[in-house]
Amino acid sequence: MVKMASTEEQDRKIVLEFCHLLEKSKQLFNGLRDLPQYGHRQWQAYFGRTFDVYTKLWKFQQQHRLVLDSKYGLKRWQIGEIASKIGQLYYHYYLRTSETNYLNEAYSFYAAIRGRAYYSRAIKEDRPDLMVKKLRYYARFIVVCLLLKKMKLVRELVIELERQIQEYTTTYEPEDQLEWSLVLEEIKGFIKAESAVAVLHADTNPIVLSHRLSPLTTPPCERTPHMTLSLQEILIVGSACEQAKFSELTMDMFRMLQTLEREPTDAMHPMIGHPMAHGGPHDASPAASRMPPYGVPGSKGYVENGDRRAMRDNPHKYLLYKPSLSQLMVFLSSGFKELPPGGALLLYMSADGCFSTTKHPQDYGYELGGLATSVKRDAVDSGLSVRGKSSAGYKEPHCLYPGDLYPYTRRPLFIIIDSDNSFVFQHIPRYFGQPLVILMSPQDVPANYQADLQHHGSLFTLFLHSPMTAMCYICNVGDVPIHHWERCQSYVDRFVTEASRLVTRCRMDEIEQGIGYIDSSYVQFFGDDFLRTLILRFVFCDVALRLHRGFRGRHQRPRCEPPLPGPELLEHPSLAHIVLQLATALDVRGHFVEGPEGD
Repeated sequence: MVKMASTEEQDRKIVLEFCHLLEKSKQLFNGLRDLPQYGHRQWQAYFGRTFDVYTKLWKFQQQHRLVLDSKYGLKRWQIGEIASKIGQLYYHYYLRTSETNYLNEAYSFYAAIRGRAYYSRAIKEDRPDLMVKKLRYYARFIVVCLLLKKMKLVRELVIELERQIQEYTTTYEPEDQLEWSLVLEEIKGFIKAESAVAVLHADTNPIVLSHRLSPLTTPPCERTPHMTLSLQEILIVGSACEQAKFSELTMDMFRMLQTLEREPTDAMHPMIGHPMAHGGPHDASPAASRMPPYGVPGSKGYVENGDRRAMRDNPHKYLLYKPSLSQLMVFLSSGFKELPPGGALLLYMSADGCFSTTKHPQDYGYELGGLATSVKRDAVDSGLSVRGKSSAGYKEPHCLYPGDLYPYTRRPLFIIIDSDNSFVFQHIPRYFGQPLVILMSPQDVPANYQADLQHHGSLFTLFLHSPMTAMCYICNVGDVPIHHWERCQSYVDRFVTEASRLVTRCRMDEIEQGIGYIDSSYVQFFGDDFLRTLILRFVFCDVALRLHRGFRGRHQRPRCEPPLPGPELLEHPSLAHIVLQLATALDVRGHFVEGPEGD
């Protein structure tokens, strides 16, 4: 009898401890939304405490599952909810650190929920709020799979999500059914737009290729003492109105964030424990002991700012979808503030243009227009008086003007502008003598591309993301067998290698002969793998569009500031020859101007 009483007391303590951990985890998780989204130090300790509590909670429910089942009435959807929160935690930690290995961590928890069918009986609970949690889980899982390029699984999840939405709306007739229908259409449109060119197996099934940086795709470089800078902070802004998007990621943002990441690999940062550890007779779940690399954030083993950057695989980045101008400036200032010595800041903006009506501009900083940051408008902000009459002298407040960036040229700054008003940014002065490079998209594309590109993402960003895909796109090549893709990709690799050699040679000639072939800003940025990749892909874009018959006007080709040398680089015969060889290999030679025939 005494033994039974002691067992009941022990079981009661287990239930109480579980309830305590569950409540504490919810409080900490809910507090995450109040943390600042910018900076590095402000949120680390809080994330550390949250990771710690969820680790204890997950391990505790694994160790005491039988007691919690019988005495607490623990349901499978409740286990799924905990796993879903841990997946969200890892995903948000990825967003804050830019380390792609955290995506694998989020994926392991989300995949366990699906594999163990934790939410399978959610509809039987007669709780619409529980079904909403299930639908949100599906939407988050799809985002993580998109970022990891698990496209086959994405398509399976979309089918399951559609079925779940149908079940939810039929059972409850909820007020938010239209919202979920829009979410479904949004993701379907995004998937369709993402596959600009299909690479096919011999059996005609599509192959998913990753375009993140890897040792095999990093452009070669003959390093010099002048290559002193490394990319440390990135701001990716997507404000294009009609572009395909999902979960506050436009297509351009989606492509650029992958371009600025290395291929994730567990080998770089071994996790503690195996991805899937057995949790007793009930299931196989992600290991409770899996911690973020560098230790739990905020804990004793965590490496703080300076050393942490040395260990970082990827530059730190912020993602902003249609921000207000004040939000944009706050995040830009934060990235500027966080730059270590020898670090460079990259600003990428994909946005619609704000055009000026000034006929004879004297101030290039503010009188030529700029980029629309958001679509918000109101009568006062838009320069209208309360009577609705235009107030002379007012400028569009929801617009990033070139002059807004002048203060940030105090540190090394690399700017990429993808817009129909991009060229207004070519006049930014170098008041502070720091390295500054501005890559600007064409302001116009031929009419036969305009409708698709407005929705499917910018051609310029596609060139920076995957030059081979962009080359196929401008030549109307919709699908390529994998063996043929690899052969054609070898021409792109040859181009990049030759362009890298020419950039280095231009600099050597400048030093030896005193001839200013290439601005020193390019050379200082050239030592960074990501920035070198962007510069060389820009060169490929410029050469390909210069030779393409369809892109004739100057506004249909990109620009850069400082200008890259023409005869020595952009118009070099060896680069043109490689592009034309590639065109011949793709059987699209007729799209390009006359010149040397390919092999």
